[in-house]
Amino acid sequence: MPGKNPPFLLLARLGFAARGLMYLLIAWLTLRVGRTEDPSGALAYLGTGGGRAVLAGMALGFAGYAAWRLTDAALNVEQGGLGHRAGAAGSGLVHLGFAYTAAKLALGAGSGEGRGTAETGAATAMDLPGGEALLLVAAAALLGAAIFQVSVAVRRRFLRRMTAEAGRRWWVVAAGVGGYATRGALFAVAAWLMFKAASAHSAEKAGGVGDSLAALPSEARAALAVGLALFGFFSLIEAWYRVMRDPHLKDRLRSRT
Repeated sequence: MPGKNPPFLLLARLGFAARGLMYLLIAWLTLRVGRTEDPSGALAYLGTGGGRAVLAGMALGFAGYAAWRLTDAALNVEQGGLGHRAGAAGSGLVHLGFAYTAAKLALGAGSGEGRGTAETGAATAMDLPGGEALLLVAAAALLGAAIFQVSVAVRRRFLRRMTAEAGRRWWVVAAGVGGYATRGALFAVAAWLMFKAASAHSAEKAGGVGDSLAALPSEARAALAVGLALFGFFSLIEAWYRVMRDPHLKDRLRSRT
């Protein structure tokens, strides 16, 4: 873990670990149990017995990760462009949702069942004027995200914010390439499902990670599940080797008073 980390960054690192465990669980459920689950469904799987303690820790990590990403979006801590900051804001909001879901399940409230996030969002869009057009825009955005994820894998852009030590390890590079390429493939499938939902005027055809996996032939599903396990492993690696700038929130707040 490079450098001295203030509590704020330690929580963000815990968030990387929580994300890694979530994706490893999705992969395990697919390969060993035969269940294709979205993140909320995978978290719900932990919602009984001793799994609640794990969920509580994951909720804390997701909240810390979300705060770090939203801080980056607001203050440009990582010195990225407008696209980077927009992505950070989106990621922060998504992980706030994960934190809420994990906390609720840890407290024994809710089962994580019901419509998936993608299906719920599609149904909401369909109720609005020009709903099909909105779904087509969402499909285009998912396709753009798929291309970006594959670009990150091919160009190994994930190494830019890792320590030099991590970049020299072949297994770190392999996990990053495989993980990001898999996310790109799943985003592409999700884009196709969203396009089908718009074409058929049926929100039920939209889907997230679980539905995207379920839509694939068994061999491809197994291959992408392995890829998700690689992304989960890479997230655990990031929890230790990611280079993270201290936003110096106390100093920033003090300078404004």
